[in-house]
Amino acid sequence: MKIALVDDERLAREELRGLLSDFPDAHIVGEAANVPEALRLLAETRPNLVFLDIEMPGGTGFELLARLPAPLPEIIFVTAYDEHALRAFEVNALAYLLKPIVPARLEAAYRRAAGLTADSPAPADTTTSAKLREDDQVLLRDEQRCWFGPVRQIRLLEGNDNHTRIVCTEGEFTLYRTLISLEARLPATLFLRANRSQLVNRHCIRHIAPWFSGSLKVTLDDGTEVEFSRRQAQLFRERLSL
Repeated sequence: MKIALVDDERLAREELRGLLSDFPDAHIVGEAANVPEALRLLAETRPNLVFLDIEMPGGTGFELLARLPAPLPEIIFVTAYDEHALRAFEVNALAYLLKPIVPARLEAAYRRAAGLTADSPAPADTTTSAKLREDDQVLLRDEQRCWFGPVRQIRLLEGNDNHTRIVCTEGEFTLYRTLISLEARLPATLFLRANRSQLVNRHCIRHIAPWFSGSLKVTLDDGTEVEFSRRQAQLFRERLSL
């Protein structure tokens, strides 16, 4: 995969080079320290993936993206500031990594990028939703607030027609997406289907009790009770029993 590094800090670029050296298919085609340099670099090399800082001389990372022609490469923001997370996902960034970089989060973001670009030698204009991992960062937002955190901190998802209520450590959010579309992105090893309308984070389960007709009643760590249907209760026992 062809990769470009855009960051005004030389040490930050060197750190990224070192971390990316663990991936045999990562080919760094060049570096840039500011927006004008980045425009030239990306035009000449046409990378699949760009690791992009936000605050730089000559313009921000967002201004760089606004000046790039379509189709855009995949973008992973790498920054010391968390206040730009909402805007980053509004421009369809693949990931938002905070400095200092946590290697496990870098690996998760890189693997997602590799999955999206595996069959594309040139940048692809794609809206494909990559499969998430437990430590991947996600953005939840409604009209008044937003939350940016790892998938594993989501406790419960509850679908109702074309929208889904999501309960995480910071409260509740409503997304106008179906439960089944969200389930397709979430790690199946973490989230269990309880019934037709609910998914449960298995790490949040604190108590299990037999219920009517072979079903189960499960209590989560925040006191929420969820009923597993008879069929899902059977699958639950098969998956988690010794």
